[in-house]
Amino acid sequence: MTVEDCYQLGYIVKPHGLKGEVQILLDVDYPDEYKTLESVFVQQGQQLVPFFITAISLNGDKAIVRFEDTDSLELAQSLKGCALYLPLSTLPEREEGDFYFHELVGLELIDVNTDDAVGMIENVFEAGPQTLLSVKHKTSKEVLIPLTDELIKEIDKENNQIHMFVPEGLVDVYLED
Repeated sequence: MTVEDCYQLGYIVKPHGLKGEVQILLDVDYPDEYKTLESVFVQQGQQLVPFFITAISLNGDKAIVRFEDTDSLELAQSLKGCALYLPLSTLPEREEGDFYFHELVGLELIDVNTDDAVGMIENVFEAGPQTLLSVKHKTSKEVLIPLTDELIKEIDKENNQIHMFVPEGLVDVYLED
């Protein structure tokens, strides 16, 4: 299993107690969907290592987890900061029109106002309360575009494009020297 075949579920925040449990932060929209999780992949260096869950207690976007064969504070401490992954194939199905952020990466962003290609989406991330698209413009400059339902006209997966109403003048701000 590789990182490209997975999505990041969250990460291990710190050990919890003395018997090897860890506190994890779930970086997902619906944490309750993961309350019966049986296993995860833990990133250790460049590898994803499967860890089996023997107990999980969920509280909002945090959980206390006990992994099989992780039974000491020292072992739990060694996992601190490690990213947690699940295979893309395990993602819950979304309703028509809904999407996962990772599905936007690699799409060409088309500005509906001008019918021009702005560039390729390289990343989607949250900056405080706002979700942003990091778009590589044809000039190789990074352009940040806010991602809201109101700005999206269409996601055309067949042609690898997303058509959006890009706020007027926003791209020009990034292209100025």
